[in-house]
Amino acid sequence: MTEPAYTPPAVWTWNKESGGKFASINRPIAGATHDQELPVGRHPLQLYSLGTPNGVKVTVLLEELLALGHAGAEYDAWLINIGEGAQFGSGFVGANPNSKIPAMVDRSGPQPVRIFESGAILVHLAEKFGAFLPREPAARAECLSWLFWQVGSAPFLGGGFGHFYAYAPSKIEYAIDRYAMEVKRQLDVLDRRLAETRYVAGNEYTIADMAIWPWYGALAKGQLYGAGEFLQVQDYRNVLRWTDEIAQRPGARRGRMVNRTWGEPASQLHERHEASDFDTKTQDKLDGAKP
Repeated sequence: MTEPAYTPPAVWTWNKESGGKFASINRPIAGATHDQELPVGRHPLQLYSLGTPNGVKVTVLLEELLALGHAGAEYDAWLINIGEGAQFGSGFVGANPNSKIPAMVDRSGPQPVRIFESGAILVHLAEKFGAFLPREPAARAECLSWLFWQVGSAPFLGGGFGHFYAYAPSKIEYAIDRYAMEVKRQLDVLDRRLAETRYVAGNEYTIADMAIWPWYGALAKGQLYGAGEFLQVQDYRNVLRWTDEIAQRPGARRGRMVNRTWGEPASQLHERHEASDFDTKTQDKLDGAKP
């Protein structure tokens, strides 16, 4: 079906009904819509997030740091329900003026330090604990190059392909084809790289893998947008090998559960405040405890 021709007006006007599934939380201005302070737990690191791919990047790193024995990486992970507009509360906007998850406040020093944007949080934590970011200059450059490759590529995958394929109010062939082409090109870039190395930055597991895996690993397993068959993800065998290997890591498995509110109840840990929460507070256990 051919979409009717559209001529942009001289001045764009916001239509509150546009935006598809997420129209109610999208708007062309920034800032808070209501007063709501952020909760603060007892750990130095306070994370405000949701278990989307961008949120998973950070919780995987935190769980991997704890698995290495970095006790200072203990954290409270508070749920920010973006579907209900929690990201527009005054406290969250104070932590991230861009009103996107994740946001972190590091309270381990004399003054709280806010960090927003998932890539910035990964670098902050990796440098703070001296882990998962190589120190040798060439290896560090390779890791950061792949990290920022993901940061630059994800909008094409999520906001572009994902939006028009899964969420837009109507299917627009041109938009879907344009973004599908770019996503497949990105998968090919990643697949070719992983034909050469065990992990994306070389033979060492780094924050680059943690950034890419929740997006492209999930896509390669058919877990994003129901688009596996459409994109023929089975053809990217090196990506599949890599994502399956990471999925076996206990830190990655735990990190993917944190702030997750969908899927199997046993895989959902809406908030994480103690390591023992994985054993006692997943949603299946909370549901089983209800009278």
